[in-house]
Amino acid sequence: MSSLEFRQASQAQGGLLQVAGVAEVAFGDRVEIRDHRGHLRNGQVIRCASAEVLIQVFEGTEDLDLDSTWVRFLDEPLNIRLSPEILGRIFNGIGEPRDERPPIIDGESRSINGAPINPAARAYPREFIQTGIAAIDGLNSLVRGQKLPIFSASGLPHNRLAAQIVRQARLPEEEGGGFAIVFAAMGVSYADARFFQEAFADSGVLGKVVMFLNHADDPPVERLALPRAALTAAEYLAFDLDHHVLVVMTDMTHYAEALREVATAKGDVPARKGYPGYLYSDLAEIYERSGRIRDRHGSVTLVPVLSMPSDDITHPIPDLTGYITEGQIVLSRELHNQGIYPPVDIAPSLSRLMKDGIGKDYTRADHPRVANQLYALYAKAQETRNLASIIGAEELSSKDRRFLEFAERFDREFIGQGEDDNRSIIETLNLAWEMLSLFPRDQLTRVSETDLAHHYRAGPATREPPP
Repeated sequence: MSSLEFRQASQAQGGLLQVAGVAEVAFGDRVEIRDHRGHLRNGQVIRCASAEVLIQVFEGTEDLDLDSTWVRFLDEPLNIRLSPEILGRIFNGIGEPRDERPPIIDGESRSINGAPINPAARAYPREFIQTGIAAIDGLNSLVRGQKLPIFSASGLPHNRLAAQIVRQARLPEEEGGGFAIVFAAMGVSYADARFFQEAFADSGVLGKVVMFLNHADDPPVERLALPRAALTAAEYLAFDLDHHVLVVMTDMTHYAEALREVATAKGDVPARKGYPGYLYSDLAEIYERSGRIRDRHGSVTLVPVLSMPSDDITHPIPDLTGYITEGQIVLSRELHNQGIYPPVDIAPSLSRLMKDGIGKDYTRADHPRVANQLYALYAKAQETRNLASIIGAEELSSKDRRFLEFAERFDREFIGQGEDDNRSIIETLNLAWEMLSLFPRDQLTRVSETDLAHHYRAGPATREPPP
């Protein structure tokens, strides 16, 4: 099969190429397309039938002269070349270099579809990953092997937050090596791509980062391969080289829109908001490649970033992502408009596996109780804010005004921090106790007496006001 070429291309549209009269072709097979100029393009079979084969062309189908187009079926899946030298490199969506350096020659060739992991071989995600961002580390902690998405929206600083996580993420108990980053950007502008590259280079982390970039003017079908290529590199680094790997993907909304575009061109029946009915299984195929394997040192932790169309958290992309992943970090337009960075909205944010990565053996013994206490006080403070908006802050009791002060300071001092402010988990917990110490001891009902004895620092402002 690999030695045969065909010239029965019958139609080209939207990055898809139809070829008639081809037998014994498998779904997912790699394809080479040679156009009338002699240039090679890469493709993959996405539909097989007795009458025709449908190919998605990663470089697009623009300017193809069908009468002079040759198609070669290679009888193998789409592969990328892997070796330890991929660290510090930049690739496109199908693993070709974008950094004007030679391609990877040594190493092995591996399918971007990955190898299925036996569920019985999976290990439960545990152990804390420090991002240096207090709102995540303190209240929505990330653990190794977890899938924790960031839900953002148009105009919010999710790219800046993603870059900050890449620069600062580390394992608290390890200094130096053992931790690698795979960064995948889909449909980004040239300015954003340059921002990511400069941010990683200037901070000195580029040497432990593998970047996969797809620009906004690149063919949409390349975005369908990019997250799979990135995760293949992550699996190699984690399970072959024993690294702990953090995969940051931005923006999964661009991926889903490319999937909708290709599905429409294929003639698939649309479902919610025009997305194909298999959007859930397609996203799950990507997200579920993160995790840990028994008897393997390495791990793959996934932080996908997606921008919610029209700020709608019930949109199919965030909605389905929430079903597959273990929580979410939600960014707030209201906090962003107040100049608070990162604008993490605490109320809807959640890390379902946080309890398995914090506490005595991982961060500090008081961490779980401090997080619960902060959530309880912040929820009460939000109720007080709503009351103040109705009756006015001057009509509130002194006790309620303390909650307003707490909410203001919590937003500005705990959630808010600079892009270069890399807080250790101990600094984050100490700052949390500064917030808790705004209240009298008897109002802190979710922490222990031992916690209070070690960390509570009462001041004049915490004396109980007169009735």
